[in-house]
Amino acid sequence: MISYIIIDDEPIAHRIIEGYCEHLPQLKKAGNCFNAFEAMQLLNEQQIDLLFLDINMPRLSGLSFIKTLSNPPEIIITTAYKDHALEGYELNVCDYLLKPFSFERFMKAINKVSINITSLSKNGTSTPDDISLKRIFLKGNKRHHQIDIDHILFIEACGNYSKVVLLNESIVCHEKISTLEHMLPSKKFLRVHKSFLVALDHIDIIEGNRILIKQHKIPVGQTYKAAINHLIKH
Repeated sequence: MISYIIIDDEPIAHRIIEGYCEHLPQLKKAGNCFNAFEAMQLLNEQQIDLLFLDINMPRLSGLSFIKTLSNPPEIIITTAYKDHALEGYELNVCDYLLKPFSFERFMKAINKVSINITSLSKNGTSTPDDISLKRIFLKGNKRHHQIDIDHILFIEACGNYSKVVLLNESIVCHEKISTLEHMLPSKKFLRVHKSFLVALDHIDIIEGNRILIKQHKIPVGQTYKAAINHLIKH
């Protein structure tokens, strides 16, 4: 789960973000703050993974608030002002959403957050567990598909897209295989070829330079052979 708080002095902004978040079971609201000082108190009381932060707030702006944080969580700026985008990125915010933003654009920002949190977990510098990610949203066929990662058999690169093969269907999504590799937990998925990422739990047979998953035959690249040998020995 990704715990989040909304920091915005406009109640309607809270309702819009909450409405989007209700569609994403991996997000859990920890509080609503209407100024930076309320947010400071909440951050001191509990562990927060993500801030939805407005810039134009009374007394202390969103950007000034970020500068007060010694170890900030992931931050998505939500603002009607585009002039501060460069400064926001210089402060290492995860994404910068211009109001009014669509659910599609919101989802792109959440996927970035998921990738960052998972990457931090893999490096041992964050508290979320490497296998805590249970579902992701992928865009394909002009829809956003919620995917249970346990249903993924393997992923095949298709240029700048990826084909995600599931238990009962396949989806061509708008993410590169390298992006999905960083998004998904390393304890469950292994890159076995420059064009293939497989789910370890679904491997049926490893035979020479190929892997069998149900009726699918997946090649093992020469540079990935060592990882397969390590898997077999353990």
